[in-house]
Amino acid sequence: MSEPVPVEEFTRIESIFVRHRNVLAVRGQMTPIYTDYYLHLMQHGLRHPEELDTMLKDLLAGLTLHLVARPWAETIAWTANLRAPRVNFFVTGGSIGENITGRLFTEEIREPDRDLFYSQTTTQGGGEPRTSTLQVDGRDPLHWIEQYYTQSEQRPARLFRLPDETFVLVAAQPDFDEEWFEALTPEIIAALESTEETKLLETRRFRFHCGCDLQKILPILGSWRDRPDELFEGAEAIRVQCPRCAARYTVTRDMM
Repeated sequence: MSEPVPVEEFTRIESIFVRHRNVLAVRGQMTPIYTDYYLHLMQHGLRHPEELDTMLKDLLAGLTLHLVARPWAETIAWTANLRAPRVNFFVTGGSIGENITGRLFTEEIREPDRDLFYSQTTTQGGGEPRTSTLQVDGRDPLHWIEQYYTQSEQRPARLFRLPDETFVLVAAQPDFDEEWFEALTPEIIAALESTEETKLLETRRFRFHCGCDLQKILPILGSWRDRPDELFEGAEAIRVQCPRCAARYTVTRDMM
């Protein structure tokens, strides 16, 4: 039986209702998630350019907050496919597993004719996944998420970066105070609980964790089982990556 994960390794996400403004504020300090993310990169010898690294971290933060704004039983995956630089961002997570993970794809990427953002939501218990696609602009992932809320969630939302790796998602509810919402700034958000009447609705917790291992990766290579020479090309072992988190695994011929 595996050891329980210490609570301090999780990021605590708070869901706060702002009375009279009719908005939901979802807040989290992302340092525990970012720490595990960097430990993951070190473990697997991965390193990203600074700009792309920051953008991926913003998407991890944004999806974590979005998951808490949504029902517990959902697993959500976001992909952003950009033209320049030609890169795919992928993040996914779920509240039941209390996990968030993600990676970059920078090789062998089909160049789109525009920057696209894809969302897929799967609900525990079955049913067809809900998908949506939208064109995004700029290089700020938080802006992409705001665009996603307007088009796919059909309600406005705003995201804010605060000091100390804290992020806040403010999502409009019916009859929200539109003028106040549009005038929000990071300074107003930082002082929210001292200037507004608020109620803590719930807390959830998340960590950066994929859960992949070699036994879960091997089935991905199943179509090569009858063609090992094509797969290994004369080598005794190859390196494969997890499609969710880019963890690297060594696969030998006898494993096939």
